[in-house]
Amino acid sequence: MYTQQEYENNPLHGTSLEQVLTELVDHYGWEILAAYLNLNCFKKNPSIKASIKFVKKTEWAQHKVESFYLYQFKNLPRATDEMFELPPRERIVPLEQKPRAPQELSLEDAERLRLKKASASRQRDNRNSPWSGNQMVRQQTRKNTAKSTDQRSHTDAQSTAEKTFDPYQNFNKKHPR
Repeated sequence: MYTQQEYENNPLHGTSLEQVLTELVDHYGWEILAAYLNLNCFKKNPSIKASIKFVKKTEWAQHKVESFYLYQFKNLPRATDEMFELPPRERIVPLEQKPRAPQELSLEDAERLRLKKASASRQRDNRNSPWSGNQMVRQQTRKNTAKSTDQRSHTDAQSTAEKTFDPYQNFNKKHPR
């Protein structure tokens, strides 16, 4: 289905994670990487050795770093949906797509991107929230539920009112006055 050349066209082919991180740090620096990738190993006492150790152990972080390398540093066009499902190292890059100059990134752009993602996440959460949508139906349901609960608690209160409740009952038995 795919030729060896197409597999080898992936910029990650034959590169180690250390090479990837070193290239990214040399070009962008730790601060930009921390802002865009939001990994603590880039924020607190960053070093190549510690970052490699974390990224190798954590598959999602490795995918995040390698995707950043492909689509920001090597500036490749976005992968097809089919290819995007695969880990970055296994993606097929068509032969006509060649790596370009790295994208210029700034902390301001990273902050705008973070806010955009947060807004999209809030909207997605609100769509799935039980409190969004038709508020009148939910309010009416809550009122009906509250009424039936009040009626039950009223009848329970009548039956327990006949019994007296002493919160100090056990204490008084153990420590008579």
